[in-house]
Amino acid sequence: MLNSITSPTDIKQLNIVQLQSLAEKIRTFLIENIQRTGGHLAPNLGIIEMTIAIHYIFDTPYDSLVFDVGHQAYTHKILTGRFDKMHTLRQKGGLSGFTKHSESEHDSFGAGHSSTSISAALGIAIGNSINNSKGKSIAVIGDGALTGGMSFEALNHAGDSDADLLIILNDNDMSISKNVGAMNKYLTRLISGKVYSTMKSKSLGFLEKIPQIYKFAKRSEEHLKGMVLPSTLFEELGLDYFGPIDGHDLPTLIQTLQNLKKQTKPRLLHIITKKGYGLEIAENDPCKFHGVTPASSNASSFPSYSTVFGTWLNNTALNHKNLVAITPAMCAGSGMSEFEKNYPKQYFDVGIAEQHAITFAGGLATQGLKPIVAIYSTFLQRGYDQLIHDIALQNLNVIFAIDRAGLVGADGATHAGSFDLSFLRCIPNLIIMTPSNAMQMYQMFNTAFKTNRTICIRYPRGVSNIQDYVTDKQISLGKAKIILKGSDVAILAFGTTVESALSAGKKLNATVVDMRFVKPLDKDLITELANSHIKLISIEDNATMGGAGSAISELLHQKNISTSLSILGLPDKFSEQGEQQELYDLYGLNEAGILNAART
Repeated sequence: MLNSITSPTDIKQLNIVQLQSLAEKIRTFLIENIQRTGGHLAPNLGIIEMTIAIHYIFDTPYDSLVFDVGHQAYTHKILTGRFDKMHTLRQKGGLSGFTKHSESEHDSFGAGHSSTSISAALGIAIGNSINNSKGKSIAVIGDGALTGGMSFEALNHAGDSDADLLIILNDNDMSISKNVGAMNKYLTRLISGKVYSTMKSKSLGFLEKIPQIYKFAKRSEEHLKGMVLPSTLFEELGLDYFGPIDGHDLPTLIQTLQNLKKQTKPRLLHIITKKGYGLEIAENDPCKFHGVTPASSNASSFPSYSTVFGTWLNNTALNHKNLVAITPAMCAGSGMSEFEKNYPKQYFDVGIAEQHAITFAGGLATQGLKPIVAIYSTFLQRGYDQLIHDIALQNLNVIFAIDRAGLVGADGATHAGSFDLSFLRCIPNLIIMTPSNAMQMYQMFNTAFKTNRTICIRYPRGVSNIQDYVTDKQISLGKAKIILKGSDVAILAFGTTVESALSAGKKLNATVVDMRFVKPLDKDLITELANSHIKLISIEDNATMGGAGSAISELLHQKNISTSLSILGLPDKFSEQGEQQELYDLYGLNEAGILNAART
């Protein structure tokens, strides 16, 4: 059955029984395939029936379907002719783990970050209106993504428009599952149908001529619906609200979507799903099975950099009650689970709200607290204005623990931390540190905690080959460290590129420096090395434009030093997806790349 689906039109002739069978076949396939390729398991198992129903009723790409984040679009990929490529998911040259506009005409809008779907779908809907197109625009957004401020901005705009926009709220919070039942199905089918809509419109239109009765009728309707439907928020924003309904009940989904397709005003359908649906272990622990690594991956006994950060948080909070830690909905990913458990009053998960997280930290800092914002590099981009305006401009003592810096691997361009050194380096009042291993990272956090400045410590996804890293030591601000002395060539390495630099340096008889700081640079050491070596090579896992190598080049220019400098880093393009080391090799951020730079 799956092999025979080359486009969504192939499922439109199936009956309900066949569609339910299709859902089970997709569920079985995803469980098996994701274990091989890695990827997001529980979210995709939770919306199989919903995705089938959408494609059964609507007609992509004429109708536009926008998934928020896009990590839950695997069934969508299967139904839109990509089943034969699913074995390449998240691999170099293969299918993206997210929606990707260039990958398929059915991917109306690419995604990877949260809370963008309603804005994009609203833009598409208004674009359709301007172009006199009858195409429908559908946004699928999870309850977690609604915590993002951008979602509320879009809802506010949508409710004030006459756009033909359908928002599907995929709610997998089981605390409201009691709202799912026969009565809700009946009410939703009723109020989404033509008879109810026409009757409501005509009757209220008539009653408008009798103001007192009209107000009473409207008030009675709202109170009645409010008793059984959590609609107040959305309807106050100007959206027609329907639901909640069971997101795994195909007949109800299909009938409701069929009714809603006929409407043309901004409307929201609230469905209840269960993450990991159909796989018991994923249902019982959806967080653990949110994303899985390929079954063949070799587990490392060394600690991840996220684990090192979590250890430092716990150990430091033990004796410092003024330490507070903030995450924009990435507790487990940032290594903060133990801290949340041990220090709940010092822990703040603000939801998917990076901008708020940063300004919130600034407010805490003004009260003498020591806020640490744990944030992925790719998500820090979303709070750039707050970092400049609310933190750096006021020179507030906030520490940014920037995880997933550099190349992240299979998640690809949407999640790569390729730009943080470039966009951070130009901001006044910042200190930027790049640890090369777990112990140095721990020392840098010790230093940051004792320093009354705005400090960024950026570190990669992955593990450090050091087991014992807990220490009381600090490091000297702005001072690099020579780890190998040689002649002719000096390699200036930032962060975890130090390992490749050391390997190449031994073959070249080169001087190798662990730079440790991007800002402030160790200007004296760089000047000394430039005057005593024939060639300098800088290497970083960041865009070469405006990055650490650019800072070195600027310094040499300022001092009128003509020593040759080769800058190794990421090229002026968005990174591909693939294994981390595969990508480092692709972009020459390895021993071979350094040896090649030394020859040119």
